Amino acid sequence: MTGGPGVLTGEPLTLDDVEDRARAVLPPEVYDFVAGGSGTESTLYANRGAFDRCHLVPRVLNGVEHADTSVTLLGAPASMPVAVAPMAFHAMVHPDGEPAVARAARAAGVPFTAATLASRPLDELAPAGGQTYLQLYWLRDRDRTAWLIAEAERLGARALILTVDVPFMGRRLRDLRNGFTVPAHAAPANLSGAQRGAGQSVGGHAASVIDPTLSWADLEWVRARTRLPLVLKGVLDPADARRAVELGADGLVVSNHGGRQLDGAVPSLTALPAIRDAVGDDCELLLDSGVRSGTDVLRALALGASGVLLGRPVLWGLAAGGESGVAGTLELLRTELEVSMALAGAPNVAAARRLGVRWAPCADEREGT
Repeated sequence: MTGGPGVLTGEPLTLDDVEDRARAVLPPEVYDFVAGGSGTESTLYANRGAFDRCHLVPRVLNGVEHADTSVTLLGAPASMPVAVAPMAFHAMVHPDGEPAVARAARAAGVPFTAATLASRPLDELAPAGGQTYLQLYWLRDRDRTAWLIAEAERLGARALILTVDVPFMGRRLRDLRNGFTVPAHAAPANLSGAQRGAGQSVGGHAASVIDPTLSWADLEWVRARTRLPLVLKGVLDPADARRAVELGADGLVVSNHGGRQLDGAVPSLTALPAIRDAVGDDCELLLDSGVRSGTDVLRALALGASGVLLGRPVLWGLAAGGESGVAGTLELLRTELEVSMALAGAPNVAAARRLGVRWAPCADEREGT
């Protein structure tokens, strides 16, 4: 609802409404940094297209008055099968930054993932959150990598999420055209000195701190240094998924980095069923990239996900309203999921995972090309 030029009124009714409110208050280059993808953004848009093509088959006569969205993720209870995804530089969209997101996640009963490139120190984030995960990049500074792992354990993190699809940043044309650089007030607080990269391009900063030689042998190095559940983020190939589990991964995030890495990569949702078949039922699978509604969460569950990571909508909520904006975003998602589950005849998450799915054809399939 619009109350005048550039003024949005009324409560947001969808996560897209939250994005509209964020776009109205953010500098254009910051909005583009969060919203954009790599290359021509074909994978960015394909992620949404995959959700739109995924049609649920509801069950009837199950007497579902209220659906129970509660679940266990990585060994800990959560109010719904959702965790906040790892994202860099929260302070560039709102001065309260990551602690506000962590507090909102705790109040909502969902895990919060602290990112290596967070704007605030880890020791401020873990106490603010409830169940906290740490996302880890494979850094050129191996001592700093080891320190981050040790800090995660010291601060009581529930899991370590190793991002494996960023040897370097994808070519993000919006940022290049905008001349976007790491804002000084949002620079990563958990890196040391010059590693924080204030004033550098995001790609240039990543190239200076992330080691592109990450290999399976390095996964063994990480596994040997932590007792925490180890989750690999950025897996799209079933063979990679099997090997990760064989080498000690406790979970996987099926993800194309929100369309921000390889442009042309398979949509995460499309990749999910084959990965579930490859690793069986004992491995936890989280999905990210393109989740924009409670129905999307339900689609992911029906295709084999244990839960999802919610990314950009969290930052839109933070930009639009700080901690309360994030809280409202998570509550809206929970309401949508509850309603979608009830309408699908799924009284709980276990039943949601048994729902049938039918795929609509792609546009080129409909045209016979």
